[in-house]
Amino acid sequence: MNTRGLLDQLLKSGQELLQNKTGAAKPGAGADKGALGGLLSGSGGLGSLLSGAGGGALAAGAMGLLLGNKSARKIGGKAITYGGLAALGVLAYKAYGNWQASQGTAPQTEPQTIDRIPPVQVEQHSQAILKALVAAAKADGHIDARERELIEGEFDKISGDSGVQAWLKDELNKPLDPAEVARAASTPEMAAEMYIASVMLVDEEHFMERAYLDELAKQLKLEPGLKAELERQVHQAA
Repeated sequence: MNTRGLLDQLLKSGQELLQNKTGAAKPGAGADKGALGGLLSGSGGLGSLLSGAGGGALAAGAMGLLLGNKSARKIGGKAITYGGLAALGVLAYKAYGNWQASQGTAPQTEPQTIDRIPPVQVEQHSQAILKALVAAAKADGHIDARERELIEGEFDKISGDSGVQAWLKDELNKPLDPAEVARAASTPEMAAEMYIASVMLVDEEHFMERAYLDELAKQLKLEPGLKAELERQVHQAA
């Protein structure tokens, strides 16, 4: 299964969503025109912004549906300009360094974030991060059965990998369970990247989503100081 390319498309599409204030789809938006309806229609919309972008436009449609009615800024601002998937590793690496400095300790080994690991390990990190993104999108309860169908349709268009498609459908249909999400993190660095991706997507002022983030951090076993630093890195990059 290859989730790296799909995840990179989704993260990079956030830059276009950020630049266009109409990019965040409302629940059920564009139903009569297909899942991309509200995102790609109208002059000055994502259709004209991403004309000729191919997969980028499709990724923007999927990301818009995952965002629901959230502000497009939640997907990362300057973080996206660092280079899509690598941005998560950059932020996690910086957070680790700052947190360790605040503790007065030097790292025994360099953090193995997604931007600093061999390609063979990137897929495992990518799958864990995508799992976290899908779960975070469900934290406000906006993804109902109809929304899931629309999102699945967009993912089917982006990825021709049947294994990825089946896995995503399974993730979308699972009950929201922070403990189950956290089990995908087999290293502390993966936990940090999953948390950063989740912070990017949720609205922290929304009670349900803030509660989800706090429980996810607990299940990921993030130290309070590191958790705060990870959030700070996302806010500074937005």
